[in-house]
Parts: sequence; structure tokens; C-alpha cells
Amino acid sequence: MTFTITVQPSGRTFTATEHETLLAAAIRQGIGLPYGCKDGACGSCKCRKLAGAVTHGPHQAKALSDEEEAAGLILTCCATAHSDVVIESRQVTEAGALPIKKLPVRVLTLQRAAPDVMIVRLQLPATEPFLYRAGQYVEFLLRDGSRRAYSMATAPHVVAEPPQLELHIRHMPGGKFTDHVFGGMKEKEILRIEGPFGSFFLREDADKPIILLASGTGFAPIKAILQHMQHAGITRPTWLYWGGRRPHDLYQDEWIRALARDMANLTYVPVVSDALPQDGWQGRTGFVHLAVLQDHPDLSGFEVYACGAPVVVESARRDYVAAGLPAEAFYADAFTSEADKAATMTADA
Repeated sequence: MTFTITVQPSGRTFTATEHETLLAAAIRQGIGLPYGCKDGACGSCKCRKLAGAVTHGPHQAKALSDEEEAAGLILTCCATAHSDVVIESRQVTEAGALPIKKLPVRVLTLQRAAPDVMIVRLQLPATEPFLYRAGQYVEFLLRDGSRRAYSMATAPHVVAEPPQLELHIRHMPGGKFTDHVFGGMKEKEILRIEGPFGSFFLREDADKPIILLASGTGFAPIKAILQHMQHAGITRPTWLYWGGRRPHDLYQDEWIRALARDMANLTYVPVVSDALPQDGWQGRTGFVHLAVLQDHPDLSGFEVYACGAPVVVESARRDYVAAGLPAEAFYADAFTSEADKAATMTADA
């Protein structure tokens, strides 16, 4: 059976069968619903159900609590329809989406940027254009059928010969893919990717000042957005807050400082939470999302783009809305690991 899903306030519609999630159906039909992990772990796809009936598959309570579900919120990544459904998602404004492709890529270079961060540059096929928005991500298709997602750290306009993508990959000890990246991966190795995915990209139809919030390798999509802003001449006042445990976690600090000298509208605030005496750190300390509130206690007139560890993203979402930020002005990409996805799950009876 097929049902009609209506998204308000845009009025966009798409169809979904009783056997596919709302998000899968939306992606299939080019409707830009927000999402992150697609596994019920991060909560990025959370939206309000205005009418109709859905059932949730397995998901984590931190992504959607019982109280939130009782209040009418749903996770589109694991909700299936049992009737026509109306949902509210103010991020849906586009008439279409860029095509999702599967592509072979070749490892061009491997650069150790920090003890646990590798910058991987991938060569794209020269004969097949790969279109995406700054801030989106690709998924590696592994031999056993599993996938690993990483944000692209290069904006689409960045021209290189050969055409390539830059990814920032953090080592997760014991991780099936990252152990290979930091161990056996070699230049010229052939991999397969699919993309682009994700709704984390700059909304250019607004004129509000922007706060970019990154923790760790959550800087990767932020870097792409900054490159795009500079290229497109976007001069909205912008603050970048990048947090790490120690100074070496801010592995492209010099790149940002150079960019800020060229972008008069950009203010860069690095924040370190666990500096050691030998680091000689003289900058801001503490939790990076709280540094934003120290500088901007009233966020009612801002847009926020947050990327990184789920605990940082979710803490920011909660505290920033409490500080006046409209919920629809918070755009996020939580870097959910396989361990996060495998955590204790809950399911509707």
C-alpha cells in the first residue's frame, strides 16, 4: 500500500510504501528532508508529525525519547507510514536534489594531520562529474556490504587536477575501516563511494549572522562551507568555534587563521578542553558549545551549523534553543560512530 506524505510549510509531497521509511522514500524522490546517520542514532531527522499514523523501528532513546514521541515528534529515518501523513520540516525548500552516484575512487595522498587524524585525498573519475553541496558527505562501500560515512572537506568549486575530494578521518581503534586507513591503506588503492548524502549545507536565502560549531573532525564539512562562502562572496557575519581536547586536535588551525585574514566577516575562536602544561595553550578553554553562549548569550537572531560528536551537537541544540535560537535555525551533522549505532536500541511495541 502507498501513502501520500506532505511536508509543511513547503507543501511538498511524496509517496511512501508501508515497507519503507519516510526518509528513504523522500531521498528516492528528491525531497530534501534533514538527516544524518539514517540509523536512529543521532536525531538529526527529527521532525513533528502533524497528522497521520506511523510506526517506529529500532532507534536510540537519545535520538527520540518517549516524551518527545508522545509530543508528536518522529524520526523519519525509522518511521514507516500506516496512513497519509503530514509532517513539519522547515528545512524542506528545494525543488529537487542532486543525483546520488556510485563511483570508483583512487587514493591520491594520505597525510597524518594529528596523531589520530588522517587527511585522505581521493581522485574522482575525470569523465563523470560529481555534483554536491558544501557540507554533504559520501559513504564508502566496503567489501562486506557495510558502509562508512565521511564528510567532504572540499567545496564543489575547488578545482584540482585530477578532480579530487578531501576527507578528514579520525582513527577509531578496532574500527573496521579506520584501522585500514591508519594501517594498510596505500596510495593508488581503489575504493568505491556513494553520494552525495546529507542536508548539512548553508542556507543561502537568509541574511542572519552565522555560527559554525565544530568538534574534532567535524571541522571537515565546516571547511567546505567556508570555502564556498568565500567563493560565493557571502559576507554575512560568521563566527567559527572549533573545539578539541588538546591543541593538536585543531589540526588545520593555521589554515583557518589564514582564511580569516582574507575574510573580514569571519571570526575564529579555537577552544581546548583538556590542554596539558606542556601544550602551552593560551587560548579559550572548556566546552566549545558553551564558549558560543559566553560570547552570544542571545541567539535569537542567528543561524547555527553544528558538526561533530553527538554529545556536542545535542548539547548545543538543547542549550542554544534555550538561549532563544529558533529550532529551525539549528542545522546539524552528528558524527555517529558504529559504536554509537550499536548502542542499546529501543523499539515501539
